[in-house]
Amino acid sequence: MQKISNSEIHESKICLFVNDERYDIFVQENWTLQYVLHDVLGLTGAKLFCNEGACGACTVIMNGRPILSCMTLAVECGGQHIETVEGIAKKHHPLIETYVKHSAMQCGYCTPGFITTAKALLDRNPDPTPDEIKEALAGNLCRCGTYPQHVKAVREAAEILKKESR
Repeated sequence: MQKISNSEIHESKICLFVNDERYDIFVQENWTLQYVLHDVLGLTGAKLFCNEGACGACTVIMNGRPILSCMTLAVECGGQHIETVEGIAKKHHPLIETYVKHSAMQCGYCTPGFITTAKALLDRNPDPTPDEIKEALAGNLCRCGTYPQHVKAVREAAEILKKESR
């Protein structure tokens, strides 16, 4: 096994805008966005579950689009705007309340990924059909099997957002 010296580890300074706050941080070239959010910034919402981009538990929103933070290198995210489930909760988005109301989680491990994916959907489509919701959430897996409840929670959140915008 070849040993890597500290002089071979490359760091880059990047600026991230996470939940409307600016962070200027040094990152190593192999760090994922999930690692930076969780272990460097202390935002534990994006979960590391499969670490292969197959489950959606690490989903965050970057520039309005849901992305898998475990598959995204942090060094490529400089200057980007990232929203996590913590930011969504801080803004009292109705998805938080409707997910609780409709018991759209059991163990809760997948919930942050579902909520961030659903928020990105509602941001681009304020009145999604059940099929559009299912399609948007298809990349998120739940071992507890709460899938029918997600559609109900997202539909109700969409209705609340419509009323709030009037």
